[in-house]
Amino acid sequence: MIGLDQIRKIVSPTPSKIVLLVIDGLGGLPHPETGRTELESAQTPNLDRLAREGICGMIDTVGSGITPGSAPGHLALFGYDPLRFIVGRGMLEALGIDFELKAGDVAARGNFCTIDGSGLITDRRAGRLSTQRCSELCRLLDGMNIEGVAILVSPVREHRFVTVFRGEGFLSALGDSDPQREGVSPRDVIAHSPRAEKAASIANEFIAQARATLADRYPSNMVLLRGFAHYPDFPKMSEVFSLKPAAIAPYPMYCGLAKVVGMEVLSTGTTVEEQLSTLAEHYNSYDFFFLHVKETDIAGEDGDFARKVMVIEEVDRALPRLIDLDPDVIIVTADHSTPAVLKGHSWHPVPFLLCSKLCRPDGVVKFSERDCISGALGRFPATDVMPLALANALKLKKFGA
Repeated sequence: MIGLDQIRKIVSPTPSKIVLLVIDGLGGLPHPETGRTELESAQTPNLDRLAREGICGMIDTVGSGITPGSAPGHLALFGYDPLRFIVGRGMLEALGIDFELKAGDVAARGNFCTIDGSGLITDRRAGRLSTQRCSELCRLLDGMNIEGVAILVSPVREHRFVTVFRGEGFLSALGDSDPQREGVSPRDVIAHSPRAEKAASIANEFIAQARATLADRYPSNMVLLRGFAHYPDFPKMSEVFSLKPAAIAPYPMYCGLAKVVGMEVLSTGTTVEEQLSTLAEHYNSYDFFFLHVKETDIAGEDGDFARKVMVIEEVDRALPRLIDLDPDVIIVTADHSTPAVLKGHSWHPVPFLLCSKLCRPDGVVKFSERDCISGALGRFPATDVMPLALANALKLKKFGA
């Protein structure tokens, strides 16, 4: 893998434009009745057209057999080694909602969840409660002070919220309380270093007080925390790739991730059509666009195979608006697989297509897992996506003599 330092030396700014469309959780597994994945089940004439005119393959966003989280999956697509550039989910959520952070703040991603009388988690997302209800509950928890540490709680979207711990010496070397599965009890927050023992004690006390406060607020009668993090200091895409990048992403966490790598986040609506309108409106102002579609991942996590198929078809119907802009490079892929049959992220590689005027079409005629695995790119690491995009946009000079 060529590193960021090497890329920086051979990159060259050009007027050419790159659009990276990430259909979150796109990869799937065959339905037991049909033997086809969600993508294979969908009617996708426009994605198929791009596959025919482009070059295809399958990518691993972290590594073979490794189930990626959303942050490392996206960072790899942006060209950052996810094993080296690590950021906690909490900080991304905080950045995504423009939370006013101070030096030393530690943020954690929170879920309102449901526990039964035995303390076992029955629903990690409390039925995906409304954002309005989330805001009401956050007001109940906001403003605690435990051992001199102020605890600030802000809503994000649906069941998600951010908890910011603000106090001298509060460390982020903490384990999650969220086991990321149901039928078990929430975990205690544990310290990953002796110096973080006090922080772990404060986090556990906050959770205990939250549980008492929410006891009669069924189904949102408990909280889960994960991804404790300070603000990361990553090299920016403008510096490494000589790009002027923009993100079009309705969900706050992905806006936060875009900000970490130096993208400008553009205000947009929640539908694919609205996102493409935002792209068209700002098309002349940037040369790299990251578009993010979340609903495929949500449907996969809910185990709703049919709804995931419908979202894929919705994206496909909107694609002509993107194609008509005639970007120099169009990439369509995902950050990870979320098969509906598993109701969660999985380790399976994800389909990838790149369409440009300079690529060599490889004979793939349909955009699907089964077809992309026979594409000319084969199976490769997601950190190679940005060099491929830059090369096809004529933004890379020759390496070496």
